[in-house]
Amino acid sequence: MSSFSQTTEHITVTVRPLYLEAESNVFSRKFVFVYFIRIENNGTDTVQLLRRHWIITHDTGKVEEVEGEGVIGKQPVISPGKFHEYNSFCILEALEGFMEGTYTMKRTGGEIFKVNIPRFMLKAMAN
Repeated sequence: MSSFSQTTEHITVTVRPLYLEAESNVFSRKFVFVYFIRIENNGTDTVQLLRRHWIITHDTGKVEEVEGEGVIGKQPVISPGKFHEYNSFCILEALEGFMEGTYTMKRTGGEIFKVNIPRFMLKAMAN
């Protein structure tokens, strides 16, 4: 399984996508992917993940944006040296595409900042 990582403001986001063949249907153009996320706090301040913003690009040219509070219903607090992990999924209309985005974070002192989610490729049959 491929891994994609990027560090912004001492926060490292690592993504590992996986194609779910059993959940997909080629004839219906429904290609299901799960992705595993690890958010590591390598800084000296405690941070909280407030919001997410995803850009999902299908190989057909279709682009979707998803924005909202937290991740999977949570706004995790991550202490220095600690991490938060979760997984989610997306459905593409094409065999390939990619996702990327940002998390909006807040430091203990109240400073708001953005953390990049690295662009990661989604390829059916690539497991």
